[in-house]
Amino acid sequence: MLTLKEVLEKVANSEISLDEAESLLRFLAIEEVGHLAKIDVNRELRNGVPEIILGEGKAVSDLKEISLKLLSQSGRAIISRCTPEQIQALRESVPDDSNLYFCEKARIALLKRKDFVGKQTGGKIGIITAGTSDIPVAKEAKIIAEEMGCDVSMVYDVGVAGIHRLLQPLKELMLKDVDCIVVVAGREGALASVVAGMVGVPVIAVPTSNSYGFGEKGVGTLMAMLQSCSLGLAVVNIDAGVSAGAVATSIANRAARFRHPSKP
Repeated sequence: MLTLKEVLEKVANSEISLDEAESLLRFLAIEEVGHLAKIDVNRELRNGVPEIILGEGKAVSDLKEISLKLLSQSGRAIISRCTPEQIQALRESVPDDSNLYFCEKARIALLKRKDFVGKQTGGKIGIITAGTSDIPVAKEAKIIAEEMGCDVSMVYDVGVAGIHRLLQPLKELMLKDVDCIVVVAGREGALASVVAGMVGVPVIAVPTSNSYGFGEKGVGTLMAMLQSCSLGLAVVNIDAGVSAGAVATSIANRAARFRHPSKP
């Protein structure tokens, strides 16, 4: 594999085209952090999804080192499922040229250089929750989608126990011509099937762990969503807001490229 310098030299010497150089660069940037981790700093260039650091289960010192390394390489670090101890350590370590943003509900931290500017793709996503207890997972999906360049419209607390609440917000999402809808629900997860049966765009269902008794911790919700008779519906894992945001945005950004061919 060529080094970055060698790729640039070949472009400068007209030995390879810009398109060939871009293809080579897609495979270059794997940054090693000591013996802890290999950070895929070029993932976003390759497939549109930025490297996202999972805070859950990581030692505070390890998470801090990995996050600061990613920040220095790409200008941004996204850290999911942070603990209060991890956030405190990150706050104490933010470089002078950077800022830390933290969404307590979603448990997502964003470390960004002050000069970092994210691109807007033109992709449009709707996110719907069945209840207010599903909002933390929905916010996780929202942040990922926004960091990937999408415009996100949120609708809260329109579960099937009061189905009349869904109709107007769903109509508004269709008028906005969203490219994809993420439905976040617990209990029996019926909202995802209802939405998928009413719209003509892909629906990503996210089962949440907000359930109890038989099928507790989201297991019953996941099974019900997987058994949905509505077509056009795909399902991610329990509480997997990050996964839902990434999948929905991949769809929306692809649609936006054909809607606005001039956008990269």
